[in-house]
Amino acid sequence: MDSLFNPLADALGASVDQIKLISCLLISYPLGSAFIRINSPALKHAFSILVAFIYLIPILHLNTGSLQLLASSLGTYFIAANVKGPNMPWIVFVFVFGHLTVNHIIRALFNLSYETFEVTGPQMVLTMKLTTYAWNIWDGRRPVEELDRWQKEKRIVQAPSLLSFLGYVCYFPGILVGPYLEFADYMSLVEGTVFKNVKAEDRKNDYSIIPRGRKRVAYRKLVIGLAFLGTFVVYGGQYNFSKTVSPEFATYSLPYRIAIFQLFGFLERTKYYAIWTLTEGAAILTGLGFTGFGPSGNSLWGGAANVQITSIEWAPNFKVLLDSWNMKTNVWLRECIYKRVTPKGKKPGFRSSMITFATSAFWHGIAGGYYLTFILGGFVQTIGRLCRSNLRPLVLPATYVASRDAPPPPQTTVKRIYDIVGSLCTVLVLNYIAAPFMLLSIKDSLLAWSRLGHYGLIMIVVSLAFFYGPGTGIVRRMQSKRVKAAGGKSTNGSASSTPGTPMPQVMPDVFANDLAKKLEKAD
Repeated sequence: MDSLFNPLADALGASVDQIKLISCLLISYPLGSAFIRINSPALKHAFSILVAFIYLIPILHLNTGSLQLLASSLGTYFIAANVKGPNMPWIVFVFVFGHLTVNHIIRALFNLSYETFEVTGPQMVLTMKLTTYAWNIWDGRRPVEELDRWQKEKRIVQAPSLLSFLGYVCYFPGILVGPYLEFADYMSLVEGTVFKNVKAEDRKNDYSIIPRGRKRVAYRKLVIGLAFLGTFVVYGGQYNFSKTVSPEFATYSLPYRIAIFQLFGFLERTKYYAIWTLTEGAAILTGLGFTGFGPSGNSLWGGAANVQITSIEWAPNFKVLLDSWNMKTNVWLRECIYKRVTPKGKKPGFRSSMITFATSAFWHGIAGGYYLTFILGGFVQTIGRLCRSNLRPLVLPATYVASRDAPPPPQTTVKRIYDIVGSLCTVLVLNYIAAPFMLLSIKDSLLAWSRLGHYGLIMIVVSLAFFYGPGTGIVRRMQSKRVKAAGGKSTNGSASSTPGTPMPQVMPDVFANDLAKKLEKAD
């Protein structure tokens, strides 16, 4: 089928693999509309399996790769059905994750560029699905009172048929690049139970259980995705992180290098925005992602989202940014790693964060650039939490206490300035630590950082020195004086906000607990 894609690839100056991938995502739109019209769950499973293997074999030529994906899936199904003890999910994890790591090593040995689409792409999504499935099966065998809310909602009480399991594995809008979903959500989709509470007046027509507005939202995602894709195709080849290691880049002044580097970062992200938005739209057409109705009665379809673009580009802090990036992977890391490695009866701590960090890093691959990004990201997330705990209270009313039930803080001039400065610092640091993720090699990453005057490293070191040094005590005493002057109760210099239990992101906060203890002692 390459003859269908080669002319388009030549015309656009893109790789054939990239054209094939985008074509599969676009084909998923009409196929999604066909999928939701199939009344039989068994036929829906078969439809997904058929489409997925058409994508993988005739189009993408992943013949051996398809067999590997099938082997991982069947192995997981067999282990989950036959191993009854509490180690079953970890056996599946080692089996599936070990297989993925081997393929990451093979990709590195053959020095394949990111433009080459091979088995590790769909295998990364499959790894999340299979490990989650194993935990859902195990939760179905545990007493309900031992489970948290997510575990209760996603647990699998009765082992599924092989057909329904393979239908879940091969869910075609997400088989290549996501979105990842849990088995319970897939079954509620194919059985139509996700729409069971939709009132007659909110349905598409008298003969359908599907709520109105699905296509409008899905095709809006298509337009947005294509817009970002077009931006990347037109400008991405000229402005990207690889330009920072070119001889020409070194001839520019440092301020210009730092400024143009921010443009590089945005354009690098457009390809992720394009891919994830396109897959979200296709998933919505199948019915995935329905979350109810808004205040004005419009149907909401945010359940399939993997990225919130405006929250990334205008993030006031690093936490908001990470909460909005690769969202489904964040859920997987939190529910299947972070919580699971925490001993029963204890809160997640440094050990849980470190294991989650290692899992996230190896899941992405073995290139040295990944680890530079994740390690530095851990420090940045720590700094973000410390800023929120110590600096943010100074720009809020003195007696304001953050909590789940508290109203949003008033947007004073000082608060707005704080948010603007936070957004600027967030995007500067994001682009700095993300460069190694795209450059991959440690050598190129260090060269790029040096040509940027190490501005990101300076920001991180200065911030840590401030909080490790006298800064924490100073700002806490300032806040304590403000609270007393406002007639509130003294906090002995501690911040008035009460941050919740930290959860891991794609770049987990691996140093937060240790650093917080040291700061408390220093204070």
